[in-house]
Amino acid sequence: MYDWANSVYSLVITSAIFPIYYKAVAVEGNGDLVQFLGFSINNSVLYTYSLSFSFLMVALILPLLSGMADYAGKKKTYMKMFVSIGSLACIGLYFFRDVGDLEWGIGCSILASIGYSGSLVFYDAFLPEIVTMDRYDATSARGYSMGYYGSVILMVICLFIITYFNSFGFNTEGDAVRFTFLLVGFWWMGFSLITFRYVPENPYGRKATGNIWTKGYAELLKVWQSLKASPNLKRYLAAFFFFNMGVQTVMYLATLFGTDVLQLDSSKLIMTILLIQMVAAVGAWLSARFSTRYGNKVALMVMIGVWIVVCIAAYFISTEYQFYALAFVVGLIMGGVQALARATYTKLIPESTIDHASYFSFFDVTYNLSIVFGTFSFGLINQLTGSMRNSALVLVIFFVAGMLMLTLVKSEHLKKANTASA
Repeated sequence: MYDWANSVYSLVITSAIFPIYYKAVAVEGNGDLVQFLGFSINNSVLYTYSLSFSFLMVALILPLLSGMADYAGKKKTYMKMFVSIGSLACIGLYFFRDVGDLEWGIGCSILASIGYSGSLVFYDAFLPEIVTMDRYDATSARGYSMGYYGSVILMVICLFIITYFNSFGFNTEGDAVRFTFLLVGFWWMGFSLITFRYVPENPYGRKATGNIWTKGYAELLKVWQSLKASPNLKRYLAAFFFFNMGVQTVMYLATLFGTDVLQLDSSKLIMTILLIQMVAAVGAWLSARFSTRYGNKVALMVMIGVWIVVCIAAYFISTEYQFYALAFVVGLIMGGVQALARATYTKLIPESTIDHASYFSFFDVTYNLSIVFGTFSFGLINQLTGSMRNSALVLVIFFVAGMLMLTLVKSEHLKKANTASA
């Protein structure tokens, strides 16, 4: 249910409505150059860099917080804190009216991103505490599927409000769009209460004594020492860093690619994103079935190979129908690769551990740093060459590096069903 709650942020704020709204209002005169904190910068590049900054902040603060959460048995408490930050920031976007509010809009989008990413490290850490290993793949995939279903439902509601804004009492379409940001915040916060009602607060009965800050560092040091003794876990983190760099960059910046490169109008872009979400729900389910039959490692290798083809194709596409076809393929592999990536890491964690948040902090730091490098390099190449096509092509390097490193991961838990997850 937390996937159901937070995925509306991923769809409405990061993928569909907000990027289009941002491109419409973050303009000065007739150009894309805007003034931000005294600097003149392209609005698309500014948006890309703001995403990079938000994920960098998360990568810096989460390791300590996760160590503290494990030591004190307060994963749910810290998760609530980040959910509050993220959902309230989405509500704050309602007050982003025009380019004069640019600093406010960028600030709220950064906080929303921090809240979303920060909550995931604690959320993911519940997986090994609520199901057994044989259900990791299916449960992770079901979560992503639920997220896609929930986000599509709210997205349709938002589109209905925007399309018939007069009937809902809004003076302009922009007012209706800003109202959808309120809906995202309340949806995210409201449905999260179901998760908070049912997940365990402190399953191992831990009690904090002494200085929680220093104990948090000590908890991290303990996990780091165990990571050094787990070569497969380290190799997988390295592989995940590179292929996730490509996956997340495509997901976060596909909308800007459609507007800047193919000049697609907002209605076509939003329908494309809805198509991706619906296909992704099926893709997440298919990936779980595929991994059961052939193993996590083979399934991930196949999907990374498809991502490589997607990035090469993005360099050459020139029509909207080619964009739709590419979006369909992205949808099939998007949910699958994310669900399997999470489940695969969970299988590689030592079975005797109880420091799940600390272990997942390393996973999520890798996740966030990969987005920092991915989005920053995408924006930098766009800024230097003036073309997002070149940025898309460079992502191939990240996927190839991830695939090569994944070949070095050896574990019985990642093999097909008869040895791992039957």
